Amino acid sequence: MAKARIIQQAPILFVSDLLKGIDYWTNQVGFKTLGVWGEPPDFSILARDNAHLMLSKAPEGHEITPHWQVRDKMWNAYFWVDDARTMYDELIERGARIDYELHEKPYGVLEFGIQDLDNQDIAFGQDFDPAGGAT
Repeated sequence: MAKARIIQQAPILFVSDLLKGIDYWTNQVGFKTLGVWGEPPDFSILARDNAHLMLSKAPEGHEITPHWQVRDKMWNAYFWVDDARTMYDELIERGARIDYELHEKPYGVLEFGIQDLDNQDIAFGQDFDPAGGAT
């Protein structure tokens, strides 16, 4: 029997202000807006390279709780990249909110993190060979 393949995935983040969230992800993180829906707008899909991200306006009165407030050092989204150093330098230059600096993790990943406008942590990581650096 043939098996269906997963070809992409998209983390979904709640945002307190959709238009400000779109602006942050496009200008500071380099994503492109693929679409915005709702009247007033309450949902958007963005993309960068092979990664997608969905932003959903949180309901009025809903307090967004970043995952790190529930479990220490837990992200809301994680993106694997092919060159963490270059991505890190680019996002600093773009003015992204750096949460933690680029460094090697004990689980074999060269990694850094940013925060969105609602203080949610998003990490970017590249696998590395402990004997020879990033792969």
